[in-house]
Amino acid sequence: MHTIVQVDQYIINSAEFAIPILDHLRNLVHKADARIEEKMKWSMPFFELKGPVCHMASFKNHCAFGFWKGSLMTDELNLFKDRTNAMGALGKIKTFADLPPDEVLMAYIQQAIQLNEAGIKLPPKPKSAEKPPLIVPQFLVDALQNDPVALRFFQNFSESNKREYVIWLEEAKTEATKLKRLETALEWLGEGKPRMWKYLKK
Repeated sequence: MHTIVQVDQYIINSAEFAIPILDHLRNLVHKADARIEEKMKWSMPFFELKGPVCHMASFKNHCAFGFWKGSLMTDELNLFKDRTNAMGALGKIKTFADLPPDEVLMAYIQQAIQLNEAGIKLPPKPKSAEKPPLIVPQFLVDALQNDPVALRFFQNFSESNKREYVIWLEEAKTEATKLKRLETALEWLGEGKPRMWKYLKK
């Protein structure tokens, strides 16, 4: 078996109930394919062969075991608790009774290995929708034209900082609130402060 001491330590430092479960899962993975290698990623044990195959983790009251390409696997026995989860999690494992039979889990491990050996990759994550172009409301444009210092700082801000001011002003429910916020915005802009300046680390 290609084992590493970091995984030994991870298991030893786990909750008492988790130690035999993690040991069993680890041995099962290596039994499924002797070529499997261990690595620590994101502070948890990963099992790899031509890429990530599966991983395990322990928590205060349960363990977890999942497949890196679970979303691409054939889950005939409906083991995966969340099909939208690319890691193919088996759900919370608190006792051995929560695990599928050894031969079933080994078959899943071998299926995951076959995906790697075939060079099948996870589809790229969809790109987040692009934000619409920033449109500065006319009332803010007019106010900035009359305050050259605030205008200069506003123009030099990043688009995200500009957008925070615009959203804050446009979310005002009443005209009075909008005017009050505009007055505050011009004051902060005149000092070169972004909208969320109070929350910036000093």
